Amino acid sequence: MNIKLMQTKAIFVDAYRELNAKKLFWLTMGLNVLAVLIYASMGINERGFSLLFWTFDGEFNTNLMSKSTFYKLEFLLWGVPIWLSWCATILALISTAGIIPDLVSGGTIEPVLSKPIGRIRLFLTKYLTGLFFVGAQILVFSIGCFCVLRFRAGVTEFGLFLAIPIVLAFFSYLFAVCTLVGLVTKSTITALLLTILFWVFVFILNVGEQAMLSNRETAAVRLLDAPGKIEAQERFALKRVEQLREQGKVIPGEDGVPLPEGAADTLEAINPTLQIARTKQDDAQRAFDTWNTWETRVYTVKLIMPKTSETLSLLSRNLIDQEEIGGLLDMMNGINEENDPNAPDRRVAERVNEVMEDRTVAWILGTSFGFEFVILGLATLIFVRRDF
Repeated sequence: MNIKLMQTKAIFVDAYRELNAKKLFWLTMGLNVLAVLIYASMGINERGFSLLFWTFDGEFNTNLMSKSTFYKLEFLLWGVPIWLSWCATILALISTAGIIPDLVSGGTIEPVLSKPIGRIRLFLTKYLTGLFFVGAQILVFSIGCFCVLRFRAGVTEFGLFLAIPIVLAFFSYLFAVCTLVGLVTKSTITALLLTILFWVFVFILNVGEQAMLSNRETAAVRLLDAPGKIEAQERFALKRVEQLREQGKVIPGEDGVPLPEGAADTLEAINPTLQIARTKQDDAQRAFDTWNTWETRVYTVKLIMPKTSETLSLLSRNLIDQEEIGGLLDMMNGINEENDPNAPDRRVAERVNEVMEDRTVAWILGTSFGFEFVILGLATLIFVRRDF
């Protein structure tokens, strides 16, 4: 047992030396520290938003939200979706993409395999080494943000450390693909490029589903509103019919009087707005059916893909209470609706959020880790059976 532990430790040390020799690991660490300093340079006071020594007066101040809410929002608005999920992930892929290609390249793998160590343990240890160093980078950023929130906002928020397992899980989906491609091609550049292409594909898939969900729920809201609008127009038309009868005037559709072209009945002939309302209801139903069909198709494809965006969203679910920012969001929505009469109905966003929140943690992580298990299992099988 001790021998196996020593062998595993030696593999970790060897991987660290490779990363340290490239200086990429420490460069990434330094950039994480820089991101924390940028995070700390921002603030909010009674006058407005502040950056270092400057304050920009405005309505965005501590009267609108507390300092703790401000820093949590900043962490969720740019710390996770921009820095950790894009910038830091790209840097992490660049740092770790060469671990497997360097291992299986000619002249490197033979001395390692000559030692009494199982191929499965060797391969998986190398894989876990990449995750370990990426986890260390996320840890540095999380500790820095935790300290900023503690000393600048006066709150202790251990929920920030959820970023470590969540972002690490997100990265592991991509790293599994990078590992498989690197093993097959023995090329770091190819592994990196194909992994990024796969990542872009998953990103487009997520954006496409969000757009389809938004369009479907927009049509659903229109369908909910349509009966009330039609009923109001029908009441108006009925009153108008009664007035015409009392006045002894001709009523289209009655007493042999033909209906105007396009009118389905007397009410539509009397009130053309009713015809428009009914047409809009039919259009909304067709739109709902179309978008629902396409969303179902995209959802089916996503079912076998890693849930990158949903995984990252788990952090926002647990870090900040929606009631904590509810008033702010209501105010911002009210301003948007006042300034833009064509602004999206807030009910659409609420319905989309409900759909996404109904996707459980077990479903998000289970299907994603299932994908990773298949890809990593395939890579392990190739590594074990390949004749180096």
